Amino acid sequence: MKKQQFIVLLLCLTSLLISCKKAKTTEKIIGPDSLKFESNILTPEKLWYLGRISEMQISPNKDKLLFGVTWYDWHENKGNRELYIINLNDKKRQKITSTPKSEYNARWRPDGQKIGYLYPDDNGEMQLFEMNIDGSKIVQISYIKGGINGFEYAPDQKHIAFFKDVKIIPDPQDIYPDLPKANARIYEDLLPRHWDQWVKSFSHLFIANYAEKIDTIGQDVMEHQTYECPLYPFAGNEQINWHPNGNQIAFTAKAMMGRDYALSTNSDIYIYDLLKNKLINLTEGMLGYDQNPVFSPDGKKIAWESMEREGYESDRIRPFIYDFTKDTMWEAVMDYETHATNLKWSTDGNFLHFISPWHGTQQIYLVDIYQKKPIAITSGTHNYNDFLISKQGIIGIKQSMSKPDEIYMIDPLNGKESEISFINKYWLDQLKMGEVRPYWINTVDKKKMLVWVIYPPNFDSTKKYPAILYCEGGPQSMVGQFWSYRWNFQLMAANGYIVVAPNRRGLPGFGMEWLEQISGDYSGLNIQDYLTAIDTFATAPYVDKDALGAVGASYGGYSVYYLAGVHNKRFKAFIAHSGMFNLESQYLETDEYWFVNWDLGGPYWDKNNKIAQRSYANSPHRLVDKWDTPILVMHGENDFRISYTQGLQAFQAARLRNIPAKLVVFPDENHWILKPQNGILWQREFFGWLDKYLKKT
Repeated sequence: MKKQQFIVLLLCLTSLLISCKKAKTTEKIIGPDSLKFESNILTPEKLWYLGRISEMQISPNKDKLLFGVTWYDWHENKGNRELYIINLNDKKRQKITSTPKSEYNARWRPDGQKIGYLYPDDNGEMQLFEMNIDGSKIVQISYIKGGINGFEYAPDQKHIAFFKDVKIIPDPQDIYPDLPKANARIYEDLLPRHWDQWVKSFSHLFIANYAEKIDTIGQDVMEHQTYECPLYPFAGNEQINWHPNGNQIAFTAKAMMGRDYALSTNSDIYIYDLLKNKLINLTEGMLGYDQNPVFSPDGKKIAWESMEREGYESDRIRPFIYDFTKDTMWEAVMDYETHATNLKWSTDGNFLHFISPWHGTQQIYLVDIYQKKPIAITSGTHNYNDFLISKQGIIGIKQSMSKPDEIYMIDPLNGKESEISFINKYWLDQLKMGEVRPYWINTVDKKKMLVWVIYPPNFDSTKKYPAILYCEGGPQSMVGQFWSYRWNFQLMAANGYIVVAPNRRGLPGFGMEWLEQISGDYSGLNIQDYLTAIDTFATAPYVDKDALGAVGASYGGYSVYYLAGVHNKRFKAFIAHSGMFNLESQYLETDEYWFVNWDLGGPYWDKNNKIAQRSYANSPHRLVDKWDTPILVMHGENDFRISYTQGLQAFQAARLRNIPAKLVVFPDENHWILKPQNGILWQREFFGWLDKYLKKT
């Protein structure tokens, strides 16, 4: 290890060691001299020592990499994100910030002399700050009332684009000024709640002149419009892109509100011309998601991600290209059976790089924009989730079921990879991971299904182990080589469980027919896929067939609730997190109606809709009379995608039937569990429940 890297690591470890003394923990750090874990077995507490890499940015001359790492102190129940730079020529890493609060949205200034980033000012509002590339001479640049949510420099450094919330829903005091103490939410249309918040504002895109002090909001590109950019809740800066000349900006927007917004996925690519003050809709008439535009290096073309069908959020993601000089548009990859995302142009503009899921992994691909036949650059048992193009090759963020995100340099000619970040090496070297094996098994209709099986560390084939069936959520999200800080397969294996994780029907990466089977048929072949997977591996001599559990979240939670009524005594314990239990109430409790309309077939009151009626007839709440197995229910109270009342109904149904059950509700969490101590509590309840019913004393 380089001296500089060691010093940075030692500082991080020392900080963590000090925090360990503040509270009792089941995990000990031996030190201070050795700074070692007490054992090499992964635990919930150890997960929170790992740094989480995010948001790579390449320098203007392509020789330095800027990125952030979030470090958590679970005793203090908070995290802090710091910025790092890797010199791509000698691979040396430097930490350039060490501050009490997190830096976000870090960007190289186009001249390469400064780094801009978002940081809270003295009022707690997020503003643009700049510093030298070594972290020195920090200066506040923006003074915009209310703060900003994200920004991008124009390539010519004359302007800056930023996001800011614009109020769209009046407060009671706006309507009734004589009631200053009234406390109410008043809505006249759909989507009063979205993901985890009551809707009061939309994010708009603004353009301002770049200066040493920016105190004006400049031009609201969406002024007097009901547009939203970026799309809440998951989108960010990838939804805007400057033209190389700095005179135009492309962005994703959804020009809808209320009922229309809740029913449609129709977003478009807009281009705003700063000189002409003109806005055009490039994808007018294209009805699905169109988003994440990227101009070619010469500015003559633009590429973006496009879905064809309105209302289908899991439709195939197609890379589209528009040529401004020829006024022509085409799909860049033809006869392709999976998604193409994270589009990046080659330096000559003749190729597109992208990420695709295939057979339980995510790889980086390359396509000649005119030949339309992609070529895989990477291969292996991993997921690439992001990448950039540098002078030295491709730089990607890679993870697997056995290793969290790290940054790799990739040779585009042969796909050879070499790690360059080593953020978590010190901790990972102290841990022993279980083996991950892929199996292709036969389904009930004689198709092949990929199942990942994760074995405990120090696995002994002469012993018998309890096993967990993992039910994936989404429902259209692949069981790939992901590393999770909640649904962590290695943590399950470290607790002595064999994990069976099938890529059942309804997941991408196995062709569109496999993906689309699940829509309108939640209780069909995909449920049989689950049962086939657990039945297949329950016969293994090292699996205790009398100690099987099933766990899952979201659609995986639906799966658990449904399996509880049809499993025929296969399982001895169930765990459902944020699951759909009563589909009729779910239809009227959720936020984005395009999802339930597509996946469930429509509203339950449409008696002539056979697909919808089949969905509601197979709602898990109709099977409670057949429940006979202990169940743990967990839910976030701020989950507006699947309301916590779904979990409450399931728990109370189980107890009314005198079935052992437990309810864990997190008042300050949404569809996910994000806070450190909540996450550890979640894990302790998770394994406490499984151990109680699956491990023999």
